[in-house]
Amino acid sequence: QVQLVESGGGLVQAGGSLRLACAASGRSFAPYGMGWFRQAPGKERQSVAAISWSGGRTYYADSVKGRFTISRDNAKDTVFLQMNSLKPEDTAVYYCAATETSLPTTLVVTTRGYNYWGQGTQVTVSS
Repeated sequence: QVQLVESGGGLVQAGGSLRLACAASGRSFAPYGMGWFRQAPGKERQSVAAISWSGGRTYYADSVKGRFTISRDNAKDTVFLQMNSLKPEDTAVYYCAATETSLPTTLVVTTRGYNYWGQGTQVTVSS
């Protein structure tokens, strides 16, 4: 079993920055893709960003392009989400996800594509 633990959430003013981290532990498997999702109250969980095992391929939702950056450190089994220029509409619970992939360059974007999920971390952006 794989465990994912997110950290770095909190309360920030609009225009501020936060850096989320997600550490994976448990059964070792590679390659695996990782991603960040978010869910606001009353809304469906949506993809925010994703990264391949190699780190060479990334995906960003249109709403966060140019503001968020996803990265990973495979030596530490950790994925990061640097969030800059935060807006009130970024307020949500942010979830980390991971799944095995057939190739190091495979990019997984949808919620259905992930097998493992973290418990979530709250991000609140005040106006």
